[in-house]
Amino acid sequence: MIFDTLRNAWSVKSIRQKIIFTLLMLLVFRIGAHIPVPFVNHENLARIFEGNAMLDLMNIMGGNALSKFSVFALSIIPYVTASIIMNLLTVVVPYLGRLAKEGNDGRRKITQYTRYGTVILGFVQGLAFPAGFVSDAIDFGTFPPILGTLLMALILTAGTAFLMWLGEQITEKGIGNGISLIIFAGIVASLPGTAFDISQRVAEGTIPWYSAAGMVLILTALIAGIVFVQEGQRKIPVQYAKRVVGRKVYGGQSSHIPLKVNQAGVIPLIFGFAMITIPSMIGSWFGKGSSVSNFIETWMSMGDSITVFSIPFMIVLALMIVFFTYFYTGITFNPVDVADNLKKQGGFIPGIRPGRPTSDYLAKILSRVTLAGGVFLAIIALMPMIIQAVTGITKLGLGGTSLLIAVSVALDTMKQMESQLLQRSYGGFLK
Repeated sequence: MIFDTLRNAWSVKSIRQKIIFTLLMLLVFRIGAHIPVPFVNHENLARIFEGNAMLDLMNIMGGNALSKFSVFALSIIPYVTASIIMNLLTVVVPYLGRLAKEGNDGRRKITQYTRYGTVILGFVQGLAFPAGFVSDAIDFGTFPPILGTLLMALILTAGTAFLMWLGEQITEKGIGNGISLIIFAGIVASLPGTAFDISQRVAEGTIPWYSAAGMVLILTALIAGIVFVQEGQRKIPVQYAKRVVGRKVYGGQSSHIPLKVNQAGVIPLIFGFAMITIPSMIGSWFGKGSSVSNFIETWMSMGDSITVFSIPFMIVLALMIVFFTYFYTGITFNPVDVADNLKKQGGFIPGIRPGRPTSDYLAKILSRVTLAGGVFLAIIALMPMIIQAVTGITKLGLGGTSLLIAVSVALDTMKQMESQLLQRSYGGFLK
């Protein structure tokens, strides 16, 4: 059981120190999420957030830091974006591809480039928010607007850089992946507020109690589905031929290649939402109330409920997520390379010839598994609208994407804790 694992981990001094260090670093993150940036009118800021799905998602991932426009308003999103860009560049840029294959030294250089990219993206986003997205909520007073915008951008960039450092410290001295845990902490921090808001609306009679109960059941089933899919994999059996070297016999063992159902993780969701919000950004350039802005807001944005106008948006978003699932899976898993490595190591899939037939077989299986993963991620992305249609609860404040991130990070952290316990002969909860 999970509680047995936590209790056993707490009883080991070295692991207990890591857990305490991690919790202290997350406490620093939560304190910083309440330190406001100057020049912000919070009443106008609250109105900007109404009905903006992308800002709500970023706000949830940052633990409501964006809605408060604190020093951590950008959260760790610039780092995540920079990491994704670096992963893509390692495929198309030969120099970065060579660095990725050079072991620890190459990875350190790529990590350094990712840090530079984080600072650059953080500064760009730090300029874009006060100058564009939330410009109506900014009041510089007698302070020069240009200097005020630069000051806000510097503060937001410094907050992101500090969070990046905080995450690296957690990874090095604590438990789990620091960056993922910061996102996890932000999502979990928003849950009490969401629960209180829904309970208050039930008490006021705004929404019936059975709708709230239905929402809880749907979210519970969703969490169970996320765990099932995240842990699901297709095992491709592999047999290694026997080799005689001198007087010793090598090989002859059997193994398997695990093909995860959700090989791409949460990346397709991030890409899909980023691409689908581009029309909304373009519409904002024409001004609110213009014909272009009204068209985009009607047909190409996520509203509070499912209507005939929102169906095209849902279809396009689902197709984009499935596309990015195939795209990112193709980057992270290359059947040709896997087939070549198996051939060099004397391994083969029973009934499949080594070389090209093996790569074709792996590509065929991967395509089927990836389709299931892509459809699952599309359902996750559309879950807020589905919940709104079934229960009638609008402005949920919690989406399938944030749940997927939270559950995935929790599973990975528990696995890391379990691996350290297994070294000390403790039984874990993941059997």
